[in-house]
Amino acid sequence: MSTKHKARKRFGQNFLTDEKIIEQIVATIAPKRDDNLLEIGPGQGAITLPLLECVDALNVIEIDRDLIEILTAYNKPNLTIHQGDALNFDLNLFNPPIRIVGNLPYNISSPILFHLLENRDKVIDMTFMLQKEVVQRMAADHGSKIYGRLSVMIQAFFEVELIFIVPPESFDPAPKVDSAIVYLTPLKTCKVANIEIFKKVVKAAFAHRRKTLRNCLKLLLTQEQTSIDLSQRAEMLDIDAFITLAIDHEKSL
Repeated sequence: MSTKHKARKRFGQNFLTDEKIIEQIVATIAPKRDDNLLEIGPGQGAITLPLLECVDALNVIEIDRDLIEILTAYNKPNLTIHQGDALNFDLNLFNPPIRIVGNLPYNISSPILFHLLENRDKVIDMTFMLQKEVVQRMAADHGSKIYGRLSVMIQAFFEVELIFIVPPESFDPAPKVDSAIVYLTPLKTCKVANIEIFKKVVKAAFAHRRKTLRNCLKLLLTQEQTSIDLSQRAEMLDIDAFITLAIDHEKSL
């Protein structure tokens, strides 16, 4: 895409230029005319423009004013551009439920995911491009070395599916890492009753990966207060076990 805009490191910008990958992403999203679609970080419009061909209306959130000029110049009547940080937007502005898509900047992908997690009741599904390692952590099974806080927090609320890998040469400038497309759908039944307590327990459990849960959770739970074996390390526990720990901690308060 020919433009003089220079990618900005502070916004974590890497612009997708590979037409085949763009087609694959749009096919994964499978947009329908009446979809209520929100794109986070449209950049120069690599995914935005093909999406606009498929939907009656598209909202986008972009923080970089120079990129907003580029997007505005396309003069697309079905495109609504919102300037600002995606972390500060109230999703109610977009008349939920919404489908969310985006190429998330590597440097703020986790905060955005946690923000959307807390607003999951407003979301139909989410299709994101992220650093491959982040997607692998999101989808990791318990017992794996890369299973951690992000894995538990995401899988407790969403179905996670790694769709395909995107190589560095698909971007300009090329990042130093592979990317991946991930598809997230909120679980129909979420077992987490108190999200704040769940977050606190999961964060504490993974605070010192080499220590046992007895050590990591000593300020929150004793072995007498839970049926979960606290002599294990956090990465050995499945999602249901963390939910049990959170319930047991809440009872102990």
